[in-house]
Amino acid sequence: MSERPSVGMSRVEEAVRDRYSRGAVTVEPNLCCPTDYDPKLLKLIPQEVLERDYGCGDPTRFLQAGQTVLDLGSGAGKVCFLASQVVGPVGHVIGVDMNDEMLGVARRNAPEVASRLGYANVEFRKGKIQDLALDLEKLEAWLLKNPVRVAADIGRLESAMERFRAAEPLIPEGSVDVVVSNCVLNLVKPDDKQKLFSELYRVLRRGGRAVISDIVSDEDVPDRLKADPDLWSGCISGAFREDLFLEAFEQAGFYGVSLLDRQREPWQTVEGIEFRSVTVAAYKGKEGPCWDQKHAVVYRGPFKKVEDDDGHVLRRGIRTAVCEKTYRIYSQDPYGPHFELVPPRVLTPLEEAPPFPCGRGTLKRDPKETKGEDYRVTTEAGPCCTGDGSEGGCC
Repeated sequence: MSERPSVGMSRVEEAVRDRYSRGAVTVEPNLCCPTDYDPKLLKLIPQEVLERDYGCGDPTRFLQAGQTVLDLGSGAGKVCFLASQVVGPVGHVIGVDMNDEMLGVARRNAPEVASRLGYANVEFRKGKIQDLALDLEKLEAWLLKNPVRVAADIGRLESAMERFRAAEPLIPEGSVDVVVSNCVLNLVKPDDKQKLFSELYRVLRRGGRAVISDIVSDEDVPDRLKADPDLWSGCISGAFREDLFLEAFEQAGFYGVSLLDRQREPWQTVEGIEFRSVTVAAYKGKEGPCWDQKHAVVYRGPFKKVEDDDGHVLRRGIRTAVCEKTYRIYSQDPYGPHFELVPPRVLTPLEEAPPFPCGRGTLKRDPKETKGEDYRVTTEAGPCCTGDGSEGGCC
C-alpha cells in the first residue's frame, strides 16, 4: 500500500461523513463485514435498507421483549428494524445518527416497516454518538434564527448548546435498557472515544447493558495508517486494539465485560495487522455502598481462582463472603451460571447491616454466619436424586 501524506482528524471526520453519505445513495460493499442475521426478521425490512447495511455483527440477538433500545450510529436503520421485532410492541427503539442522508433512508422506510409489523416502535434522532445529550436538529433550528456571524456569536452558540444538553437532552440520563452499536465506535476520533464510553454509561439505566459489535485490531495501528481517511472511513484505522476495547468499558465503570462473539479469521489484514469483528457485552449497576447482610457465594470453577472487577478473589469451592450488592450482581447475567448462592438464614435489615470491606481479596464466610450462631437444627435424611432427576438414587 502506498503511503499518503499525514492528514488531521478533521479531514478524517470529513471522509467518514462523505463516505457514509455516498453509502446512503449507492451501495458501498467494502464497508460491510459478512454477518448472519435471523432470516425471519430480515423478511420485513425493505430492500433499500438491506442494501445499505454497513455493520460487522448482530447485537440484536442479545435483546429481549419489552426493552428500550438505543442504537448508536443507526445508519439506514437495519439494526433498529431488527431490534423492533425482538423487543415487540411494548418495547421501544431509538436510532441515533448524524448523517442526513442515512437518516433520510431510515425515516422514509420506518412507516413501511411499521405497516408490515403491525406496530410502530422505532424513531430516529440526529446526534453525535459521543455527545448523546445534544439534539442536532434542535441546534440547527436555533442556528437558523441565530446565525453565527461574529466572534461574540460563538459564545451564544456554546451557551445554547449547553442549555439543550441540560434541558432538552437528545437521550436523557438513565433512560434506556440496552445500548447497541454495529461497527460505528471505531469511526469516532481518538480524542472523543473516552467521552463516547462515558455517554454509553450515562444513558443506561442501572442494571442496563451495552452490546456492541465493532472492528478491533490485534496490534496497535500506526499513526500513518490512522491518518489515512480512506482506511479510517472504511472501519480500519480507527479500530481499537482488542484488549484496549474491553478495557475502555471497564474504565467507564462497566462490570462483567464479556466477549460474546469473536471472528476467528480476520475480516481484513493490513500490513500484517489483523482486523476482525467482535461483539462485547458490558453491564451497569455496581455503583453504591456495600453492606454486609451475611451473604455468601461458592464459585463453581473450572478455574482455581478468578478476580472480578471490584477486586473480589473467588476461589473454587470456597464459601466466600460478599456484600448484598455483589450477591445480587452474581445472581444475574453474566455471573449466574458460575456461582452457587448461599443466602443468610435470617436476613439483617439493610439499615442495620454494617459496611462490607469489598475488594480485599478472598473473605471466607463461616457457615455459622449465614446459618446463625444459635442454629442447632437436626433433621432426618431426606430423599436424594440420581443424575436424571428421579428420586431414590442415593449413594
